[in-house]
Amino acid sequence: MPAADFNMNEIHWLMDMFNTVDVGLVVLDRDYKVCIWNGFMENHSGMLPSAVKDKDLFDLFPSIDEKWFRSKSESVFILKNRSFTIWEQQPYIFRFKNYRPITGKADHMFQNATFIPLSNTMGEVGHICIILYDVTDMAVNKKELEEVNRKLEQMSQTDALTKLTNRGHWEDTLRKEFLRIKRSGGISTLLMFDIDHFKKVNDEHGHRCGDEALRNIADLLRKTLRETDIAGRYGGEEFAVTLLDTDRKGADIFAERLRSLIENSSFYFGEQQIKMTVSVGFACFQDEFERYEKWIEAADKALYFSKENGRNCITAYKDLS
Repeated sequence: MPAADFNMNEIHWLMDMFNTVDVGLVVLDRDYKVCIWNGFMENHSGMLPSAVKDKDLFDLFPSIDEKWFRSKSESVFILKNRSFTIWEQQPYIFRFKNYRPITGKADHMFQNATFIPLSNTMGEVGHICIILYDVTDMAVNKKELEEVNRKLEQMSQTDALTKLTNRGHWEDTLRKEFLRIKRSGGISTLLMFDIDHFKKVNDEHGHRCGDEALRNIADLLRKTLRETDIAGRYGGEEFAVTLLDTDRKGADIFAERLRSLIENSSFYFGEQQIKMTVSVGFACFQDEFERYEKWIEAADKALYFSKENGRNCITAYKDLS
């Protein structure tokens, strides 16, 4: 085969590869004008190479984050080193629609990219090549896995019946708050309350009614909570609330609002109207608590006092000492 024919074949193969390879290839000059635009870019942008050649990239694609793109590119021009970007940092450079059937949930193509400096015979970088990789499948799968893990973690921290924080997770947040106050100072209050005569509700109306009672109490509690408060089901018919940055006065107000709301509310189980009350105890943080468990014991002691002295009332641990 003559050398000229071999070279022509080689050029043909290279051009064919350039236009059919499943990655985007873009070459830009120093003024960010498009010099090279391969088949991948044409197919996903809908723009022919002849339509984009010598055109300003940012005029062609206003959705590109120009400040970020220039910063990324300039380091390649000046330092003459390759640079990389991944979809977790920048979801895409070119906002192409996602046409992949497997990952149809994504509106746009997620992209990784490599920025490559292109030197002339003098060793000067006058152009950069951008190689664009479609990583939509990988990105969507990772996002879905993260969402599943997030939901599993949330389920592991949530009481299935009341949808409040479960005891384990709530107690862990109390432990962290205890350590924070020990280290940095401040005041928070632990409040615990118990449904009065809950066994009677179960005995007279059945456990399904008891479950509905617990859900109803949880709903009323949520209406009382502030954004910073952390509430959980401590066990059975007992609930706990960590009142962050709350002193004795604030805890009194919260406890009375909660007690009154529950006393004046009711729910229906079938045709039967069910009314409930709660006994409440709370303990403000004290330096004498050596461990967070002592804080729980103090609030529980105040709650027990309320239950033993008429129920439907509030007791502060401080008043017992």
